[in-house]
Amino acid sequence: MDIRLNHVTKVIRDVIILDNISLHLASGHIYGLQGPNGHGKTMLLRLIAGLIKPTEGMILYNGKPLPKGQDFPKSLGVMIETPAFWENYTGKKNLELLAEIRGSVTEKEIDEMLIKVGLDPKDKRTVRRYSLGMKQRLGIAAALMESPELILLDEPTNALDENGIADICQLIKEEKTRGSLIVVASHDADVLKDLADITYIMKEGRILDEVEK
Repeated sequence: MDIRLNHVTKVIRDVIILDNISLHLASGHIYGLQGPNGHGKTMLLRLIAGLIKPTEGMILYNGKPLPKGQDFPKSLGVMIETPAFWENYTGKKNLELLAEIRGSVTEKEIDEMLIKVGLDPKDKRTVRRYSLGMKQRLGIAAALMESPELILLDEPTNALDENGIADICQLIKEEKTRGSLIVVASHDADVLKDLADITYIMKEGRILDEVEK
């Protein structure tokens, strides 16, 4: 997959949220978005995901804009802000319900993904009883379970302990090896230093610098 953002600006209620962003993103790479909260990282992920449209500029996917009537790239795994789930169901049941939309994931694959993120497929607790860290792991499982070409993760290591961070970073690297295009937004410079091939430093809706590994 090849994604190009050409002079993208997003304005909401006369406030410039993103200011003239131009990027080229390609499969087989991990890109980092680093900066304080409120400086445009999440908004940029939303734009790339097709969840919102730019006020100015254009986003091209493999050389073309999204077709009319298609709101987001077809092969997309996304976790933006706090993951939302059906709290009265188990984590596994939540993933099964999500998987029914496309029908491309088996029960065995769901079990395997839960284990990869550190959750027990046999856990009968509902999501309402999950800790913040468990919900975070479930959100990552939901984003990755269909082996998408494009993966967008917003603060994926939030609420995780040191071991959990290491496990999730390793899992993200495996998705890169598979050939996915991955964008990770984080305020944690150490996480992005470990993960990202290129990190874009953001402030006040602009990209101030880029750092290559």
